[in-house]
Amino acid sequence: MNNNSIYTLQFGLLCLSGFLFFSSFNMIIPELPSHLTSMGGGDYKGLIIALFTVTAGLSRPFSGKLADKVGRVPVMIVGALVSGVAAVLYPFATTVFAFMCLRMFHGFSTGFKPTGTSAYVADIIPYNKRGEAMGVLGFFGSMGMAAGPALGPLIVKEFSLDVMFYASGFCAVLSVLILAGMKETLQPKEKLQWNHFVVKKDEIYEPKVLSPSIVMMLVVFAFGAIITVVPDISDQMKLSNRGLFYTYFTVASLVVRIVAGKASDKYGRVPVLKIGSGILLIALILLANAQTPVILLSTAVLYGIGVGLSNPTIFAWTIDLSDPKHRGRGMATMYIFLEIGVGLGALLGGWVYGNDLNNISWVFYLCAVSMCGALVYLYSKTVRNLPTYDHL
Repeated sequence: MNNNSIYTLQFGLLCLSGFLFFSSFNMIIPELPSHLTSMGGGDYKGLIIALFTVTAGLSRPFSGKLADKVGRVPVMIVGALVSGVAAVLYPFATTVFAFMCLRMFHGFSTGFKPTGTSAYVADIIPYNKRGEAMGVLGFFGSMGMAAGPALGPLIVKEFSLDVMFYASGFCAVLSVLILAGMKETLQPKEKLQWNHFVVKKDEIYEPKVLSPSIVMMLVVFAFGAIITVVPDISDQMKLSNRGLFYTYFTVASLVVRIVAGKASDKYGRVPVLKIGSGILLIALILLANAQTPVILLSTAVLYGIGVGLSNPTIFAWTIDLSDPKHRGRGMATMYIFLEIGVGLGALLGGWVYGNDLNNISWVFYLCAVSMCGALVYLYSKTVRNLPTYDHL
């Protein structure tokens, strides 16, 4: 591969598939709280995200092992297929129990697809370009995360909720078709065997990636809370589209992701993360005091800038520290911490909120505490003394 460029056909297809995948499962998020309420499950909104992340986290050790044994592409295909199947089943989940079971099944999609994608990127991108690559990949993923929540409510308004679910499934199927034509990067690879589904204790967790995993968990805690309570805030402020907050913050993150990735390649992962976490902390404090749509959406932009700085940097940092022979396991470990963070944010955020808009400020102050924890850890000697940063 040309060390001066990351832009190959393989990488381009990976980015396009990522865009469609993230569009698929983010398309339905803004409408799920009201959909659950209509079934009589309004008190369980926190579980919409929490159950999703539970199965995503539980599946990570399996997806990591399969990515290291069977191949990156099959793992990505399974994840995308699960997303498509789950989406078209939502119209048939007409009870709260069935809906919650389906959310758990849907979680397997993010347990597989991103794990395989990250390992694939690590295979095809040279060391000194990883930050840039994760920034570009994140750019397309964020485009999907912005397009999905914006399109979902529009489809519901113009057509119906069921049509939106089917559109989500269609996007997932398209991402599968793209992946099917991609070249496998794991060599040599093994044929699928039953023992690949038996995960031993030392295959669950990769200790080498503990530092970026901890930071990821603390950073995404706020995201879990935000996607749980923001739809209700949007309704209270009479925003025309429940997905506007997500669109604003994801579009803002697009602007800085590529720049942030290059900066982390040049100046190091930790320095960039300190800046990103500081911006996120300020955004959360402002969000706790947002009283108007203008302030809410302006804060979404600031939050998006912080996310754009932090996420690709954490991914590149994880790849840096992963054992080349166990990249799938390393990325799976980081994703497990990600799911824990998002799930706890959704559960605790939903609990503090309690369907009472007077409690919204406390939700975001709780998120700010988590972000303070990330900053304290980033400034600790445990992180600064990692030998990896001597040459970043």
